[in-house]
Amino acid sequence: MRLRIALAAAASIAFVAAGIGTYVALHGEKRIAPGLPFAKASRPSDLSELRFQDGSGRTRSIADYRGKLVVLNLWATWCAPCREEMPALDRLQAGLRGSGVEVVALSVDQQGLPVVRKFFTEVGVKSLEPYIDPTAQAAFKLSAVGLPSTLLVDARGRELGRHAGAVKWDAPEVAAELRKLEKEVER
Repeated sequence: MRLRIALAAAASIAFVAAGIGTYVALHGEKRIAPGLPFAKASRPSDLSELRFQDGSGRTRSIADYRGKLVVLNLWATWCAPCREEMPALDRLQAGLRGSGVEVVALSVDQQGLPVVRKFFTEVGVKSLEPYIDPTAQAAFKLSAVGLPSTLLVDARGRELGRHAGAVKWDAPEVAAELRKLEKEVER
């Protein structure tokens, strides 16, 4: 009996997954730009009031980055794909230094800044600032489907698009497309 239930559940999951895959293949997601992983937001929401803490413990918000294109990455030290992509995000930030693009790697670790700082030291992160949401509410407020989740935010604090999952952020086309998009988005 248990085997029959398990097989029925597995078949149901496979059927739903196949349906989702078929829908995406036929309808596709609208991308922001060819070299970027972000699916275009159907209704850009205002994220300017999203609050978190910086490495000094000061309260910050997306509004603090007004005038910049923001790559907002939600992650945690316990998330394996997050740990894997963090060095690439760090290299992306290093390559974008001086531009109008800012990478904000926002940890949702409830243990706070000490675990984030320790992790940054372990993997050699040098260009990213540590940001933390110790309440872990940012992931819920932003309706993130998992970690890592990355949102692209325009210069006025509105979501342009999002991507769930790890990305090779240090690929040359990513930085090039972000710089190009930065010039195109409304300030």
